[in-house]
Amino acid sequence: MPLALLALATGAFGIGTTEFVIMGLLPEVADDFGVSIPTAGHLVTGYALGVMFGAPLMTVLGTKISRKRMLMLLMGLFVVGNLLSALAPSFGLMLTGRVVASLAHGAFFGIGSVVAADLVAPDKRAGAISLMFTGLTVANVVGVPLGTLVGQSLGWRVTFGIVAALGVVGLLGVAKLVPDMPKPEGVRLRHELAALKNVQVLLAMAMTVLGFGGVFAAITYVAPMMTHVAGFVDGSVTWLLVLFGLGMVGGNLVGGKYADRALMPMLYVSLGALAVVLALFTLTAHNKIAAAVTIALVGALGFATVPPLQKRVLDHAHGAPTLASALNIGAFNLGNALSAWLGGLVIAAGLGYTAPNWVGAVLAAAALALAVLSAGLERRERAAGTPSAGTVTAERPTVATH
Repeated sequence: MPLALLALATGAFGIGTTEFVIMGLLPEVADDFGVSIPTAGHLVTGYALGVMFGAPLMTVLGTKISRKRMLMLLMGLFVVGNLLSALAPSFGLMLTGRVVASLAHGAFFGIGSVVAADLVAPDKRAGAISLMFTGLTVANVVGVPLGTLVGQSLGWRVTFGIVAALGVVGLLGVAKLVPDMPKPEGVRLRHELAALKNVQVLLAMAMTVLGFGGVFAAITYVAPMMTHVAGFVDGSVTWLLVLFGLGMVGGNLVGGKYADRALMPMLYVSLGALAVVLALFTLTAHNKIAAAVTIALVGALGFATVPPLQKRVLDHAHGAPTLASALNIGAFNLGNALSAWLGGLVIAAGLGYTAPNWVGAVLAAAALALAVLSAGLERRERAAGTPSAGTVTAERPTVATH
């Protein structure tokens, strides 16, 4: 495997760390700026909305310049955003920094996966893309817990400063190790948009919003939930996030393994189990051991939905996967934003720190209902012998999951 993949993985590690580390530092950020926990939760919502809008926008802009230069530009945005967050004198400026950093997220993974695939022989493309995305999964096992520990010990600003430094390393790595590649030719926005007429594509994106939103409804407020309800000390949030990260890695591997074998049954099981576990979290949150096990299960079940949902989008948008793939990454983050906002509302309403778990359970159950609806419509289309509206036919390139 070429060393250029290490540069891409480093960038993915930094992006994954900055996306998730804020959840373990919400109490510290809220205290520093004198805002409530629900208000601090806007830092999660703002980042997620930035990814949602930035992923397709930056992906389209990326067709105008070479992929290497676009990756360098994206890492530059990432560094500036995290530096602004680290130095922000006010909550509003920190939120601005989060949004600036988020603009790099979706397009980096979308363009980076194409670059990774082009760096190796055709029979090694999946492994190359997987290696790049290892940076994201490792971030949730190592980067996020360590960032939380540093933030709680030395201050949250130090954490974001370190993340900005990681971005600089990633930028230099891309500049030094990634070879020059010509800008993509023949990309037509009209062709890419045609895939969005497909009902199955839209349903899959809606499942992404609701299903992954269920995860973030609980995890966004996991720090105050574990310290105020379960009785953990602040430092315990670090290893609890390690459990969540390990669950993510395991769930992603299982979801990827079975998505090709039985995609819809995999979605039924993972979404149904996620809804049940999130509902039970309102009870298990009162016991330390049960809460720790539940956090790992939420990570595993939530990320078990990622490969099948991404694959379903690509299956039905196979003629124009670039924009659809970027939009689905945005859909994950729309779910994050929606659930973080709803979770903040129920906490602000005085329903307690476990109330977001009910929000998550409802969102996951709604995603399961859409999965059943989608499968039913697909059976009707097959029986009628007609393809879904908006389907376009072309060779489908390899695209990695979120």
